[in-house]
Amino acid sequence: MITDLNDQFSQFDPAYVQNVIAPHLRVRIYQGERLSLPLIDPSLSKQSAMPDDLWGLMSETWKPRAEDGVVLFLQGLEKRGPDNRRKRIYMSAMTPDLYGPMYADKVRRFFDKLLHTRNAGKPLMRLYLEGYFELYWDLHLGVSGDAIPAEVHDFAESLNVVLAYRDPTLQVVYENYMRVHSLLPRVRAWIDRCLVDLANGETKHPERTFAYYWMRNGAGGEHFQHEDIVSECVHDFFAFNQFGTTIYNVMLKLSANAGDPHCKTWFRKAMQGEQTDGGPFPPLARFVMELLRTITPNAGSLSRVEEVGTPHHDSQVFVLIPHAATSFDPLHWKKPDEFDPDRYRAIQTSDQIDEAKCEQIGFARCPFDHATFEVTDGRNVGLANSGFGAVYPVIDGKPLPVCDQAGFAPFGFGYRRCPGEQFTIKVFEDFLRKVWADKIEFRKLDIPDPERVPIGPGHVATDDLGFSYSA
Repeated sequence: MITDLNDQFSQFDPAYVQNVIAPHLRVRIYQGERLSLPLIDPSLSKQSAMPDDLWGLMSETWKPRAEDGVVLFLQGLEKRGPDNRRKRIYMSAMTPDLYGPMYADKVRRFFDKLLHTRNAGKPLMRLYLEGYFELYWDLHLGVSGDAIPAEVHDFAESLNVVLAYRDPTLQVVYENYMRVHSLLPRVRAWIDRCLVDLANGETKHPERTFAYYWMRNGAGGEHFQHEDIVSECVHDFFAFNQFGTTIYNVMLKLSANAGDPHCKTWFRKAMQGEQTDGGPFPPLARFVMELLRTITPNAGSLSRVEEVGTPHHDSQVFVLIPHAATSFDPLHWKKPDEFDPDRYRAIQTSDQIDEAKCEQIGFARCPFDHATFEVTDGRNVGLANSGFGAVYPVIDGKPLPVCDQAGFAPFGFGYRRCPGEQFTIKVFEDFLRKVWADKIEFRKLDIPDPERVPIGPGHVATDDLGFSYSA
């Protein structure tokens, strides 16, 4: 088969054909069920749950390598330490108490630059990418501006292209994939040096980075080692790049000439009543949650499965638990197709899923034992979990739960739920506050031959959304 592929793709490097195109053609992804409960069984494993053709973006050997460390999103529950320890350490860097004092200034500067008057009337997504990569490194490592080497910028841009187009038989993917693979050793070495600077106090305000909390709360132990953090800083592009898809669709929904009237009405309601009204989530948070439910930037939860009996082929087999189909399932909502943030006013939250609730559902016990990981970075913060396995923070004794219902699926389910959920909601709250305060109006631009821009995994968008200032 490899010989035939080498002939078919003779314009490509043979190593690329062998390690990217051939594995890509062997991948089999099957559609999973829509979940009734926000709970994924550990037998649907995250262990190396990534198509083999993508490993060349993470590893110099094109394959998983122990000395490169481990990333949370590619590790099975049984290997994460007691009570999903690695997940809790990762999440310790993104709890809501950190956003305001540690991260908000960086995010707001990014939005101020993107939505500056000089950009009014211009296509926004290429401009978005120009600032996004700097924000990414600033949040992770506290490095920005000229301190980011040109080759690190090139790495990030090329990785974004590969993830957006995805088809490895395309010339544009081949060129950018090979660029990522060739730059990977130098990028990993640069990240390593940045982590040393953080540890030695040479980075200004180290407490304003994700890596600082991973180092402090991992404490050099086996569940979040130095090399693990290096790999997390690379792999996080796979998840954080979904911001591009999200911001594009938020602007589209709010646009004056192509938007969703119901969404725009709810936006006004949320901003006019932003203070808490007694529910588990304030109005603006509910609005962002409904945006994310209806946009669904992440298609689903991918799990690696093993065949029953003797395998008859060398394919990689995955099951995808769908997010959008679950979020829009009428089993969960009376009117799932309507844009209605008030569906979260009285919703089941993770702090409510205790033994009594699990028994009420019909379980003999909670699927996941309750446990709390207390951070060691000086804060009074614990990372607890619901009976379904969803991790959530308890800050100064107060639970800050997540919506623990299968009908809210953009961040996944149970022990597999995205640890950056609350951070993401805070980011888009700030984006919307900026839009409201500056009276920004988005619109589809009537421009000839708009550029096609890779903005997120699986998403190459027409760059024809811009903004103006309304009177």
